[in-house]
Amino acid sequence: RTIFSAMSESQIPANSLHLLSGGAAQGLVIALRARFEAMSALTVSAAFGAVGVVVDRLLAGGPCDVFIVTRALVDQLTDLTHLRAASSRDVGVVKTGIAVQHGQALPRVDTPQALQAALLAASVIYFPDPVKATAGIHFMKVLHGLGIAGDVASRLRAFPNGAEAMAAMAAAQLPGAIGCTQVTEILFTPGVKLVSVLPAKFELATVYTAAIGMNAGRPEDAARLIDLLVSPDHAALRRSSGFE
Repeated sequence: RTIFSAMSESQIPANSLHLLSGGAAQGLVIALRARFEAMSALTVSAAFGAVGVVVDRLLAGGPCDVFIVTRALVDQLTDLTHLRAASSRDVGVVKTGIAVQHGQALPRVDTPQALQAALLAASVIYFPDPVKATAGIHFMKVLHGLGIAGDVASRLRAFPNGAEAMAAMAAAQLPGAIGCTQVTEILFTPGVKLVSVLPAKFELATVYTAAIGMNAGRPEDAARLIDLLVSPDHAALRRSSGFE
């Protein structure tokens, strides 16, 4: 599972294309990585994490050829000249959903009342960082909107990003556990199952966008990777990865 690489800069191959991305795009990037590497003779050095964390990493000046986060943040970072103007391409819309471990009964979560009941009945609730992660920030708003933030506080388990939250839930195998993060991260993680997206009142549908870093060392190759990610030829793959 690729989150943030522990490799030092000296360990990263010289022919690398550096990709920095929110966790929502992890499954799609990994699915297309080998194809891009075969056609480009480059190695994709990819790092994924909570959106706020990857933005911090970009702002800190780390190497970045391709950057993938929410469209709103891409627009802001382009205006601030951290990303190249006119380089952005939308990858797709990602919704936030509810997950359980494989083999567990699927609770009803299709209405606010049903979601409230499911969360109150949960033994443990897994979700991403409520400060840095898009889905984690939203999930805390959902809990407050449902009026149960205090009731479930002792059962909340926050992780740096959605992929880690789902992996932890799958590994723990605690009866009655439930999780909330972006659909792409749920579908990417073995051992967990998507129950449903959040009910309409609490829906979070986020457009994810790819752009080229202002200081990209390989801007032409970065554009080719973005072309691959958004290609009409891979529309079915994007849908199966959780993009709409």
